[in-house]
Amino acid sequence: MATTSGVGSSGLDVNSIVSQLMAVEARPLTALAQKEAAYQAKVTAFNSVSGALNSFQGTLKSLSDPERFRGVNANSGDATIFTGTATSKAVAGNYNVNVTQLAKSQTITSAGQLAMNAPVGSGVKTTLTIDFGTITGGKLVDGRYVQDATATPPDPTFTVNDKKAAGTVVIDSSNNSLQGIRDAINKAGLGVTATIVSDGSANPYHLVLTSNDSGAASSMRISVAGDNAAPDAAVAGLLAYDPTATQNLTQTAAAADTKLTVNGIAVSSAKTTVDDAIQGVSLDIRKVGESTLSVSRDTDSVKAAVNGFVKSFNDLNKAIKSVTSYNADTKQAGLLLGDPAVRAIESQVRSMLSDNLTGGNLTNLTQLGITFQKDGTLAVDDSKLTKAVNNNFDDIAGLFSSVGTATDSLVEFTESSTSTKPGTRSLNVSQLATQGKLVGTAAPASLAIIAGSNDEFAMSVDGVSATVKVAAKTYASSAAFATALQAAINSSKDFASKSVSVSATAAADGTITVQSDRYGSASKVAIGGSGATNIFGATPTATDGLDVKGSIDGVEATGSGQILIGAAGSSASGMKLTIKGGATGDRGTVSFTKGFAQQLGAMVDNYVGTNGMIKSQTDGINVSIKLLDKQQAALQDRLTMTEKRLRAQYNALDQALSSMGLTQNYLTQQLTQIANLSKSS
Repeated sequence: MATTSGVGSSGLDVNSIVSQLMAVEARPLTALAQKEAAYQAKVTAFNSVSGALNSFQGTLKSLSDPERFRGVNANSGDATIFTGTATSKAVAGNYNVNVTQLAKSQTITSAGQLAMNAPVGSGVKTTLTIDFGTITGGKLVDGRYVQDATATPPDPTFTVNDKKAAGTVVIDSSNNSLQGIRDAINKAGLGVTATIVSDGSANPYHLVLTSNDSGAASSMRISVAGDNAAPDAAVAGLLAYDPTATQNLTQTAAAADTKLTVNGIAVSSAKTTVDDAIQGVSLDIRKVGESTLSVSRDTDSVKAAVNGFVKSFNDLNKAIKSVTSYNADTKQAGLLLGDPAVRAIESQVRSMLSDNLTGGNLTNLTQLGITFQKDGTLAVDDSKLTKAVNNNFDDIAGLFSSVGTATDSLVEFTESSTSTKPGTRSLNVSQLATQGKLVGTAAPASLAIIAGSNDEFAMSVDGVSATVKVAAKTYASSAAFATALQAAINSSKDFASKSVSVSATAAADGTITVQSDRYGSASKVAIGGSGATNIFGATPTATDGLDVKGSIDGVEATGSGQILIGAAGSSASGMKLTIKGGATGDRGTVSFTKGFAQQLGAMVDNYVGTNGMIKSQTDGINVSIKLLDKQQAALQDRLTMTEKRLRAQYNALDQALSSMGLTQNYLTQQLTQIANLSKSS
């Protein structure tokens, strides 16, 4: 409300009078402000409950993951030799691990050259083809493989790595120096790193090639070919390398696998990481040596998870009590005392925690030693919890999380949804999933693959298309070509980026089959390109994959690849089962438990979600606050007009009184003069 300073000319205190009158007029505005403050305080109280529920929800989401209760420890007796990391699939036990060899990458080096930038040869276009494989037999003498009558086989052999395709790089007059060859190989991304090393001799510069991957199957072979003519002799003399024949490079480090024994059983790996030699355990090998690995259940983490759940509930309980209880000492009531929404939340959460579950071996929280106290909090009996963890370790996950188990070892419970009902259901499989494939009509017409002539294959696998090239050479057999084709397809960036892969095999009659690694109706293989007819014949047979078919609890399910999905509206709605193999017909049962954390999580979503109970309550209060704001604004406008009117009226009164005062003074003067004149006369 606007004010002015000073007293009127009549001596009337307009400001004081108007202020006192306006204080009376503004009493409804004060009442509205107090009412709005009460509403705001209630919103704050609801927000505190919402915050506590969100915090509780965070704990529930953590506990909804079954792996949270399936922790396994893997402790190495000597961490300098190896360390272990275990998953929930690991089996408790003690294992003796003896490491005898670490994985290494092969390194080969060229003869020394006088200069890095001097031309090697005449610059005739020459193609280097680098492929990878395993060298066996023979023996290594001065960095080269030679015959050894005592070895098996006596002559060195090279077996192509069917998971790693060969790559090519062109050397010509633009890059036929040692430095140019190095750069060309590195740029081509062939899985090889090229460097130049100087040894300080008269011809100091050596081209050094190192396989990017470790393991015996990553040994190199370098073929040198010309473009419809002989290759550059100097380039071939420098770089041709075949462990079974010409070796113009010297091996300075042999490719090797990691080798170890686990409880006396021999194990090998292309890397220093060894997975699943011990079920569910990954070993990080660090050096040669022998030690033990102890695999045990992580009972401490399970107990910590249970205690964390209890603490989180108690924090929620405390937050609710703080806004709903009455303090007899201060005679203060909580802002949400008696509020039906908060009372419903508290009651529903407590009721659910007191219920029994369906479908699991553990059915209630008391079996873990968790009970309600008189003040509404939860408490844990540690001795009972310890006993439950020791005796029912595998069942605790089902008490909190959504867990499914199948009686058939080739059936894997993959997923559930909020609509999946707990319980045990029968499973019947009427059709197993298959893979798409393409089979040649006859053995290849020729295994002589010529660059630019019949080395390209236009592949379509699982709806992804790419053109791949197979290294130009004459292959010894259909099986050898199938290995090279598989490697070329699987190493294609177009396929790898879409997680598409195949298996290529040769039958006894020489016909070649390319089969998608994917299952289901989306699994398809088609082939074209310059080399297709030569290898597969004019009309190869393509067969698309089939999706699994079956029923869950007598209700027809939907198949997608190997995954069987429960029908919408059924008790198995949202359930996904992976049928890995086996036979058609009755496949046992599948049990599903929806744990407390899972169910409470869904309940809390209904409280704090976009359309949740608390949002509904605060939205209603905020509507009331907006209405109060409008009322206050309207009242404020009216008060402004009232004050303006009163001020105008009292200012007018002040002026009138002032004018009357002047008149009074004038009349007084005139009367005084008249009286004085009368006396003098």
